[in-house]
Amino acid sequence: MNMPGNPAVFRYQLEARLRSGVARLLDDRRFTDHAGGTYDETMATTPSQSRITVEPGKCGGRPCIRHMRIRVKDVLEMLASGASEDQILADYPDLEREDIRACLEYAAQYFDHPVFVG
Repeated sequence: MNMPGNPAVFRYQLEARLRSGVARLLDDRRFTDHAGGTYDETMATTPSQSRITVEPGKCGGRPCIRHMRIRVKDVLEMLASGASEDQILADYPDLEREDIRACLEYAAQYFDHPVFVG
């Protein structure tokens, strides 16, 4: 198994996997260093989540949609500001309705964790 050159990226991916409860081995994904080669990482835990991808060299390693430079955060911010799905799809013709739903599902899953109050 090749790990990315940046330990923080590897740690982020490992924590995301543990957070989501996915108990697959790390060998089932391809990693390379930042010097070259292929890096393919998805945040998939459900079929629609396979649309959310993370690549260290793209958008600062932030979650994007289907390897494009459209961040999940951007779609969520557009929805939060009142844009409809149809408006977003008109502004971003490469997006599909399923991509918007995958962003919402990703956000819901990301924030589904216990909060300890001391």
